[in-house]
Amino acid sequence: MNEYLIVIIVLLLYFSPIFYQLGVVLKERKKGNRKPFKRFLKIVKYSLAVLCVLIIGFAIMSHTNYLDYEEPLTFDKYEKITFENFRGIEFLKKSLYGNERFAYVVTSIDWKIENKYVIVQSLFHPSRSFVYNKNTNSKELLTHEKYHIKITELFTRKAKMEISQLDGFDEKRIERILEQIELDERNYQKEYDYNTFHSYVLSEQKRYEQEIDSLLNLLTNYKKPNVFFDEKN
Repeated sequence: MNEYLIVIIVLLLYFSPIFYQLGVVLKERKKGNRKPFKRFLKIVKYSLAVLCVLIIGFAIMSHTNYLDYEEPLTFDKYEKITFENFRGIEFLKKSLYGNERFAYVVTSIDWKIENKYVIVQSLFHPSRSFVYNKNTNSKELLTHEKYHIKITELFTRKAKMEISQLDGFDEKRIERILEQIELDERNYQKEYDYNTFHSYVLSEQKRYEQEIDSLLNLLTNYKKPNVFFDEKN
């Protein structure tokens, strides 16, 4: 059954007491009895309050699965990541272009500017990442998703390289570099998904894998999270 139809049915059942009470109100109103109307307003009030709490909970769980939470992983844990780490919940979306073989990964560039040094690292968010079927044996799909993590690491290293080349500590310039890098990283992630069609175009997938691995190797000197201004990273 269509997931949206299920939601509509659940909402209709949830609000059925309100519909019933509304019928009572209309019937009693003809008799001049206003007590059912007051009861109706109370039911509406509490029903909406409970619904708001449920919607907020739904939104929170859709964003981050706190019932099966795993803290963000840094890039040094990359080799250990499998689909078992994809703990996010997707309530409605069940296919990608009609195919149930899909997943999505959430990454971010985490940074903190301190006095005379900067901490920049890439993070993979397990409890926000989702796979349709955790028992899938698709190595190709897992590889595709994990290269999203590598892309974030690549741009994290680019950020550290640019910051390390500054003449001195300049917080505003550092922030501009990081903001631009985050924008470039998001655009590259979209390009990667588009050109590989989410891993289905094998030739493009392999091309990106070679390109990303090569660029990561060139930036090996920027693996460490800290950038100090009195020494090279």
